[in-house]
Amino acid sequence: MPSDPAGPITARCYCGASRLTLDKPPFTVAYCHCDDCRRWTGAPVAAFAAFDRADVIAQLPDAFRGAAGVERWTCPTCHAPLGAAFDYLPSHIYVPIGIIDQAEQLAPAMHSHAGNTLPWLHIDDDLPRADASARDALGTVAE
Repeated sequence: MPSDPAGPITARCYCGASRLTLDKPPFTVAYCHCDDCRRWTGAPVAAFAAFDRADVIAQLPDAFRGAAGVERWTCPTCHAPLGAAFDYLPSHIYVPIGIIDQAEQLAPAMHSHAGNTLPWLHIDDDLPRADASARDALGTVAE
């Protein structure tokens, strides 16, 4: 479980035109090693904080669908990633850790799609690793 940052959690895109303010801590924070998240973030591994969709959705611009079953939001100005939602967890929106101002307080608690980890990437931790989506673990954190 992530630590509970004091006060609201704030986030902003690369250019600062898109901002989020979240009054509740995330359900969980997780790494994702899937090809889709790597392509979307441009990083060898993505990390996201899961928030209740109802607490985030009104602050986001229009979504687009890339991969099947995935809804994503980007800043309309700089196109930086702002959030993602997955059909199998419709009540969650995953905000990239890199845009969160309190990122140092939100350590990941698990790895999803660990079976897709790049062979040269070595994250030495004792966190649980799901070879696939970790949907069961992620789905139980908010329910």
